Amino acid sequence: MLAVTAARFDADDPLAALEVGDRPEPEVPEGWVVVELEAVAVNHHDLWSLQGVGLRDEQLPMILGCDGAGVDPDGNEVVVHAVIGDPDAGGGDETLDPRRSLLSERHPGTLAERVAVPRRNLVPKPPSLSWEEAACLPTAYLTAYRMLFTRGGLRPGDTVLVQGAGGGVATALVLLARAAGLRVWVTSRDPGKGERALELGAHRAFESGERLPAKVDAVMETVGAATWSHSQRSLRPGGTLVVAGATSGNDPSADLAQVFFLQRSVIGSTMGTRAELERLISFCDATGVRPLIDSVRPLAEARAGFARMLDGEQFGKVVLTV
Repeated sequence: MLAVTAARFDADDPLAALEVGDRPEPEVPEGWVVVELEAVAVNHHDLWSLQGVGLRDEQLPMILGCDGAGVDPDGNEVVVHAVIGDPDAGGGDETLDPRRSLLSERHPGTLAERVAVPRRNLVPKPPSLSWEEAACLPTAYLTAYRMLFTRGGLRPGDTVLVQGAGGGVATALVLLARAAGLRVWVTSRDPGKGERALELGAHRAFESGERLPAKVDAVMETVGAATWSHSQRSLRPGGTLVVAGATSGNDPSADLAQVFFLQRSVIGSTMGTRAELERLISFCDATGVRPLIDSVRPLAEARAGFARMLDGEQFGKVVLTV
């Protein structure tokens, strides 16, 4: 079958480690099924895998990809939940299983014609979502949903600050927060990305580090060191800072006085559960909000899609059709 793989690691030129070609059919452990994929989406996780993050040499070649939608063996249209984990081991939450992984980390991923996954990882796709739209949801949009509503506990009318407009999770945060009735503010170093966020529904856009006109109820943080101080200063007493990434660095000043004296909460968040993916899909179905898609191309042209993401040209998800 046709698949997109990490054939080697190259930290300086990840595209040099990418191969598009024929791979063996998926192995199917007991309790797993094969999904005939219709559309898949590319994430920065895939670029990191090509650079050697999270994989070992002995796992290569590894089929990349976390996001996908297709048809199960019974003919049902499904979305694939990318978290491979045991809910019981995580106290009912598979993202808390110490041995959890994502597709393409221990098991072959979705950037292929077919993928094997545990049967419980299949979520029904409603007719209202296209294959391309459905394929965008399991990683960036699920991460954003959990940040806002599960970990952040936000409610309609609250004000949320999204740091780093333009990133995949940040874009998902803007779309989902606006659809849920939140007041959405964003920051960006790039005025053009701030303008795009306003077009997507953000109420205000600010330069990175700019003082805000008022304190916010919650900050959604995926940038890390570059925005951490601003995130803390922007948060109201008793507010919540939800962290799901640190693309600019993992070790900012903690500034603990800001946390304890003002009773702020700093909460980590990673991906989401199958139940949250179900709720996200229902949310999209009910509200009409849809993932922002940058471009769609055939699986065989995956290299061009990866290049677009590597160059930072995309705004929205890069989708591949199978």
